[in-house]
Amino acid sequence: MSFSTEHRQKFEDLEFHLNNRDALRRQANGGNSVLFSYTPNEENEYINKAKELYADRAVFIDIAQLFVEFIDADGWDDFEAYYKDYQNTPHVVFKSEDPEPDLFKLIISAIERASDGGKIPMLIRTGVLSGTGIENVNIMEHQSVMTLSHSLVFFYPSKIEDDNLLFLNFKPASKYRCTLIK
Repeated sequence: MSFSTEHRQKFEDLEFHLNNRDALRRQANGGNSVLFSYTPNEENEYINKAKELYADRAVFIDIAQLFVEFIDADGWDDFEAYYKDYQNTPHVVFKSEDPEPDLFKLIISAIERASDGGKIPMLIRTGVLSGTGIENVNIMEHQSVMTLSHSLVFFYPSKIEDDNLLFLNFKPASKYRCTLIK
């Protein structure tokens, strides 16, 4: 199947799910998210097409950009020292329980701002989450995401192998609390 035929079908499926939220919630076990799966080497093509199709209806939240903002907030030297102290438990750095800003909180805040502005929040460059301790299901099960006025869309570089979702083609990932477009 050519890329143009495949991407057209995936975007038609996305539009269907965005317009049928009751069905999405039933299929997503009460969740409010869509995982838009594609192979990592096709990421730019899918993101560019999404930006073309959803320019007026969505906010594209670039996780890589938020990652840089998170590091820049304290500066590289402080981040490096903190990360080295907790490199075996990266979730402590990127998704902590304390009230201090972290990457997870930046992501949730960006999603909430998009929704508050009446736009569909679409997460892009999600591959940067690898190694942070932040899993897709952590975001999908967050109370704010579960109650958004628009469904959250993850652009998700992955492959499906024997009905298993593999983030970045190698890391097992959750399909719970979402509808998967493959």
